[in-house]
Amino acid sequence: MNHFELFQLPEALDIDLAALKKQFLSLQQQYHPDKATDKDQALIKSSEINQAFKVLSQVDSRAAYLLALKKQDHHLDQSISDFEFLQSALEMREQLDEATSTEQLNTLKVEIQQWIDGLVREFKIDFADEDWAEARDTVRKLRFFQRVMNDIDKAEDRILDEEESFDLDDDF
Repeated sequence: MNHFELFQLPEALDIDLAALKKQFLSLQQQYHPDKATDKDQALIKSSEINQAFKVLSQVDSRAAYLLALKKQDHHLDQSISDFEFLQSALEMREQLDEATSTEQLNTLKVEIQQWIDGLVREFKIDFADEDWAEARDTVRKLRFFQRVMNDIDKAEDRILDEEESFDLDDDF
């Protein structure tokens, strides 16, 4: 059973994330080790459910998984060779490194989400056309942007923590 079947979802890049989460919670409840007679088996199943949820909940890993189902996921760990993309990526990383406010981070987040949306459209076309090399390249780019989004979240947390600790110091 593949991850999509496990969660009773269609094999597609666009999935209903609310339905995914609902099915995830239902399966976790069903296979919770504390409720099972065979705790070892339930622990294995629960781990499989967690891993499948993690894969399907992010667009980059979902795209890579779709390629894996088609046996086209080889070399996804290769570096990106698109020079223009790499130049844009470097500029975004610099923006992230130089950001000092949540407003700057939010602006960057919007820009990156636009890139992700465009890459999602590209992936759907490449996948439908079975242009596997382009689809793999698009997954690499999606992975890059997912990491940047995660780093933006960390930077937001850092800025908010600094603001809170600064406020605490002011009270004394």
